Amino acid sequence: MSRRSARRQPAITATSPCPCGLDATYGDCCGSLHRGVAKAPTAERLMRSRYSAFAVGDTAYLLRTWHSTTRPPGLELDSGVEWTGLEILATTGGSAFHTEGTVEFRAHCRFGGHEDDQHELSRFVREDGAWVYLDAAP
Repeated sequence: MSRRSARRQPAITATSPCPCGLDATYGDCCGSLHRGVAKAPTAERLMRSRYSAFAVGDTAYLLRTWHSTTRPPGLELDSGVEWTGLEILATTGGSAFHTEGTVEFRAHCRFGGHEDDQHELSRFVREDGAWVYLDAAP
């Protein structure tokens, strides 16, 4: 989801199921990361929170969790994309004991009435002690 955009879904509230797919409410799961109340403890949790940020249209969080050397100056989200589900396919590293990790995922969406998905192997590193998105692996 490096540069692909998302649709703001105002129906997602603090008590809604979290878009990332974990068994928690948005407010208790990714919402707490988006609000800055908590930080992602693993690369996978950061990946999930970034997916949720696309789903709710939180560009500030996406930019804040992007590595300083690869972060774009701005990000405009496409209101025509509705994110409908996330599958984590594989992870390497990315734990509390690592400084880098990868997350392979498939993000499902609906655009223009058609179902689509984005498959990516994302790379994550720690910057100033926090997990950040670096880029999509080639």
